[in-house]
Amino acid sequence: MSSIAIGKPVPDFSLPATGGGEISLKSLRGGIVVLYFYPRDHTSGCTTEGCNFRDHSAAFRKAGVTILGVSRDSLDSHEKFKAKHEFPFDLLADGEERLCRLFDVIREKNMYGRKTLGIERSTFLIDSRGVLRREWRKVKVAGHVEDVLEAARAL
Repeated sequence: MSSIAIGKPVPDFSLPATGGGEISLKSLRGGIVVLYFYPRDHTSGCTTEGCNFRDHSAAFRKAGVTILGVSRDSLDSHEKFKAKHEFPFDLLADGEERLCRLFDVIREKNMYGRKTLGIERSTFLIDSRGVLRREWRKVKVAGHVEDVLEAARAL
């Protein structure tokens, strides 16, 4: 069960990030944060989603938004994924699923007839005071980034 809710402050978190060091929500106060959870580095849907955020990154920056991608992949995998696709934003490594569980994005999936637990593609919009303003769950990649940008600009 998620411990976050729209209109409520998001608890502070800190995770290892690409580029070295850790990123915490507290360190991003004063700016808008888009936190997008994706299943796995180097897969087609996740690559498309990341590239869509990359292609709109200048518009997000202009709106005062920091984009952060999150998956359970290792920091090494994230570094390669980020470099290969030239993402101008950081990826957070959540190998222990702390952030995934906070945002309740771990779901049972059926992969080739076998049930597994994985990340349900989801995005969260956090305002400059750390309050959750919007969430998108069960995201379909097409048109999603544009919807998130529009919502961010409205804050």
